[in-house]
Amino acid sequence: MDITESPLSRTPSLYVVATPVGNLQDITLRALAVLRAVDVVAAEDTRHTKGLLSAHGITATLMAAHEHNEARAAAQIVDRLAAGEQVAFVSDAGTPGISDPGARLVAAVRAAGHPVVPVPGPSAVVAALSVAGFVEGGFHFVGFLPPKSGARRHRLEALRESADVTVFYEAPHRVRESLRDMAEVLGPARELVVARELTKRFEEIARLPLGEAQAWLDADANRERGEFVLLVSGAPPAEGLDAEAERVLTLLLAELPTRTAAKLAAEITGQPKNALYQRALAIKSNTESGL
Repeated sequence: MDITESPLSRTPSLYVVATPVGNLQDITLRALAVLRAVDVVAAEDTRHTKGLLSAHGITATLMAAHEHNEARAAAQIVDRLAAGEQVAFVSDAGTPGISDPGARLVAAVRAAGHPVVPVPGPSAVVAALSVAGFVEGGFHFVGFLPPKSGARRHRLEALRESADVTVFYEAPHRVRESLRDMAEVLGPARELVVARELTKRFEEIARLPLGEAQAWLDADANRERGEFVLLVSGAPPAEGLDAEAERVLTLLLAELPTRTAAKLAAEITGQPKNALYQRALAIKSNTESGL
């Protein structure tokens, strides 16, 4: 698109605009153009957003749209769109709807038949992954873990066998406890990347074994301050399955879908579910090819 053209569609739309996670210069040219052009900017915190807009010389009509008034704000935005207005939505930082308010708002606008347009930009998840150096596999974004240890450990147990890098957000007052639970449930040998205060003045990024996280925090009191993205490497490949697990899995595969067979085989034999699932896929593939 020619930068002299309007950044807005002719059809009244909701623009989901990513904003900086720290450094104000990280905002995109398109985001600035959209925020200048819309009729109203819905914001998680209007005071915070007013500061961002002022830093870039933008004056805009603001309305509050946060987790405590999301349903009411969604109805107001739908009414504005129906009246022909253009609306932008921003969270306090990063991309709305990613562990931030926005998903319910987007769903309501879509249900009312109005377009929703992404204006991509900063994301703490992607920023942390880009400097982590994890080469293999995909990633699984979890966001914030439950605040209580019991529920947190239960959630981690469900993630223990995943071969993907797992990405968490964490608050400073819980980071030590969360890292302790991660080490105990996932294992101290897993690789951890701590990305603290991304793009801000005191940004810090460290990679270390999960079992060394407590000592890393102890080395500097400032390391428990700020906003955290925690990335944990995937489960290591399992050693070869024993003969009994192979037998049980093969029997179950004859009667059940692959994922169900692997799950039941894990419950019966105590072998890792992910390893059994990968073996089940191989057995199915060999069977179908006649090997």
